[in-house]
Amino acid sequence: MLEIVKPGLETSIQDFPGRVGYWNQGFPPSGPMDMWSFRLANLAVGNDEGAPGLEAQFMGPTIRFQRSGMIAVTGANMRPIVDGQPIPMWESVAVGAGQTLVMGPAVAGARGYLAVAGGIDAPEWLGSASTFHKAGVGGLDGHAVKAGQVLPVREAAGTPGRRVADRARPAFPGGKTWEIQAVRGPNDDWIDDAGHERFIETAWMLEARSDRTGYRLSGPDWTFTEKATDKAPEHGDFPSNIIDQGYPLGAVNLGGQTPIILMNDGPSMGGFICPYTVPSAAFWKLGQMKPNEYIKFREVSVGEAQELRFTLDEACTLDSIE
Repeated sequence: MLEIVKPGLETSIQDFPGRVGYWNQGFPPSGPMDMWSFRLANLAVGNDEGAPGLEAQFMGPTIRFQRSGMIAVTGANMRPIVDGQPIPMWESVAVGAGQTLVMGPAVAGARGYLAVAGGIDAPEWLGSASTFHKAGVGGLDGHAVKAGQVLPVREAAGTPGRRVADRARPAFPGGKTWEIQAVRGPNDDWIDDAGHERFIETAWMLEARSDRTGYRLSGPDWTFTEKATDKAPEHGDFPSNIIDQGYPLGAVNLGGQTPIILMNDGPSMGGFICPYTVPSAAFWKLGQMKPNEYIKFREVSVGEAQELRFTLDEACTLDSIE
């Protein structure tokens, strides 16, 4: 049992791959923003890679263990300590009944993950325990964890000292600029050549008004093709307006002149064009970005995006545990 002493910031129960297959009914996949770190935390404690665990944003929680167990902390470096003593990240650690884990502010990255052997015993809603805050579903009560709440954990033993190999961990950049891959489409033909060039060449700043629904970016204005300006009235007045369409997860959704990357809790459709899409293998980087950091996009093909995902999935196997 995990007793929440301090909840941290937006600490929530998530599982992988999340709530798949219900986006057309208004329920996004949710799940961990950095699925790479999340899956490795589970493997380190001997769980299935998708078992329910905790995701903390910017500031980690303080948790008291009501019984002994096995934990692993991955993702953002929140300098975890147990009873005042630092513990290693990316490695399974035994904890005893009555001990307290403190995860502080993120000094590198943005989101930290806590896996517990056995996994958090949260009920599934539409096939997933992942918390979708804005609809109040998933987790234990549909929202971030609260002080005083007790999270049940399934029985499991686990083994201490199971370490994620260095080669299998995501590598955070040393500075404040992240290279993020992007695939053209589905509405790339609404942007002219100058607009495409500007998108790739610009260092886009992540705005503070960003969350699990969408990442708002600041940068130069976009320019459009004739298709965007000479169109039927049902498409709307502004060049980036289009008759309502389905959105892909990771779409760079152009609301007016503001690009918004649609994230794990994003909408499934709307009336704005999506000239680019961020592939799933690059989502972990977005999940570890902080406001006022920068994105430099690198255009890749669909085939390259698929290869990136294959590589990520290969890192999230038991072969990566030492």
